[in-house]
Amino acid sequence: MLNCGLESQEKLVSNIKGVISDAEEVLSATAGQAGDKIADLRTRAQIRLSDAKERLADAESVLRDKTRAAAQATDDYVHESPWTAIGIAAGVGVLVGLLAGRRY
Repeated sequence: MLNCGLESQEKLVSNIKGVISDAEEVLSATAGQAGDKIADLRTRAQIRLSDAKERLADAESVLRDKTRAAAQATDDYVHESPWTAIGIAAGVGVLVGLLAGRRY
């Protein structure tokens, strides 16, 4: 369950990176455009993109830290209680097998 949340956060980070890249491409393509309104819009967009990049870097750092913490907690638990971990894994395996084997 924890893994699903991390995967969706990783997808979100990836999607935001794509949007930022696309926006930077649009800014580059309009670099030759003249006019005060265009120049003002480009400046505001560049400021917002810079802010978005900073926030994205912070979010990636938090995501990495959470992933490491989850992995370390799992590793610690398995080392402290190996038989419990084996029992849980077996139970989940049986449950998944039962659900996968059901026919409607």
